Amino acid sequence: MARRRILSLWLPRLPTDRIRRKSFRFGELAEACDSQSGAAKTKGKSPRIVVVKQNNALVISALDDAAARFGLTVGLPLTNARAICPDLDVFDADDAADAKTLNGIADWCDRFTPLVALDQPHGLLLDITGCAHLFGGEAALMNALCGALTRQGFAVSAAIAGTPACARALTRHAHGRIVAPGEELEAVASLPVFTLSADDAITRGLRRAGLKTIGDVAARGRHEIAARFGAAFIALLEQALGQGDAPISPRKPPPDFIVEKRFAEPIATDGVIAMTLASLARTLIAAMEKQGKGARRLESSFFRTDGAVRVIAVEAGRPVTRGEIVDRLFRERLDALADPLDPGFGFDLVRLSAVRTESVVQEQRDLDTHVRDNDEVAALIDRIAARIGSHRVVVHLPQDTHIPERAVLSLPAQQHLVAAMLAEWSARTEGEPPLRPLRMFARPEPIEVTMAEVPDKPPHHFTWRRATHTVVRAEGPERIAMEWWRTQETRQTRDYFRVEDETGLRFWLYRDGLYGEVVDEKDIGTQPKWFVHGLFA
Repeated sequence: MARRRILSLWLPRLPTDRIRRKSFRFGELAEACDSQSGAAKTKGKSPRIVVVKQNNALVISALDDAAARFGLTVGLPLTNARAICPDLDVFDADDAADAKTLNGIADWCDRFTPLVALDQPHGLLLDITGCAHLFGGEAALMNALCGALTRQGFAVSAAIAGTPACARALTRHAHGRIVAPGEELEAVASLPVFTLSADDAITRGLRRAGLKTIGDVAARGRHEIAARFGAAFIALLEQALGQGDAPISPRKPPPDFIVEKRFAEPIATDGVIAMTLASLARTLIAAMEKQGKGARRLESSFFRTDGAVRVIAVEAGRPVTRGEIVDRLFRERLDALADPLDPGFGFDLVRLSAVRTESVVQEQRDLDTHVRDNDEVAALIDRIAARIGSHRVVVHLPQDTHIPERAVLSLPAQQHLVAAMLAEWSARTEGEPPLRPLRMFARPEPIEVTMAEVPDKPPHHFTWRRATHTVVRAEGPERIAMEWWRTQETRQTRDYFRVEDETGLRFWLYRDGLYGEVVDEKDIGTQPKWFVHGLFA
């Protein structure tokens, strides 16, 4: 089994880089970036700093290279910074925008490996075990990744090691280090203790004790360090030395199957994109067929040359085993997008993933017409769901309750089609009107009743939505008591009536409570209220 390899990315200027990218017009960023060092040229421009309020004072939380050259540092009060450099561009910290930018970079890094984890606040961890050879080796992969981020306007530091802690420590000190397996101790021994990214109190305590490098700390007994700084710091130290390990937490679980196509010349036309998806769909289906799998959820990812990533997902009610079905679902989804797919200057990578798969059960389809009909219904539901969303295509399942608003449960059709087909509903008495209305309101609407006979007669007149209706026919009451064993709240017994007004409209009304049993908040008897719960056809 191959030993794990972790690539750590650190973006030390992420807040100011984000602000600079936002302020530049498209096309100026490439001219403003130094392709050799990866640092943005700020000559002739005011230094930028980001401030946050701490202890009733504004202090620097991030700064660009121009501000750093003036001697400004993170944690310096804004008043002191202005005294050193009066010509400063000051921005308020925006953690949400920084997190969104970092997540966008993480999405783009999916092109190298599906195992990408956030390393807050301004870093990423990529598990590149077993995939570096696809990019020409670890050095070529790291250079390609860092070069692309530099062209996008980000200052970046990267390192590769066998553990996340070791790779992270290296990025805080120098860029481009690649540590061979088993050489973590030699690689980090000379690094300052702050590169471990431990708590500030621990770092200060180590320095006061004269332990300035990781090697100095490693040379001391573990029991001494643990007694002073805790077992958690010992675990971090051993991980940095390669003597322990800790898993990373990828943002998304890896798909079951992935196929992709890279382009030397970016593609931008709808026809080429559709042809690419159709080709990838055939390849994906062939790969799943070898293992007897079918796709229930598929995602297509479009990687633009400027770093933006667009992900389009479709779902299927049954495992998909045909490439033309996958192609059709994505065509439906792309045609119905409210925000059309924008290629910008083109996509240089298109990926198709089977995020969720299931084993395919072979069924007799030549003689059993029911199976064929079910397949056609499932395919229709999939196409409609691809256009308008799976949450808008629902089936209704009966529930074991006599409370009207709880008697039916609406669920997505793609996941519950089989259950809906097998569901048993109470039979309707032939020749009799339906007991329940065709349209039932999500919330019963109050009505004003001017006259009703007691104890259990329907109203003679009622007002609903500022219109008065005269009842000419009525059936009922149908008395429904609330399920006291399901809730602690006391609820009133209902008397339901099917009524018809003088114009032929038929309503489903109920009285909430029985006469003589309804009391208000002061425990004083009051009249029960009336509601309309639905409309008959």
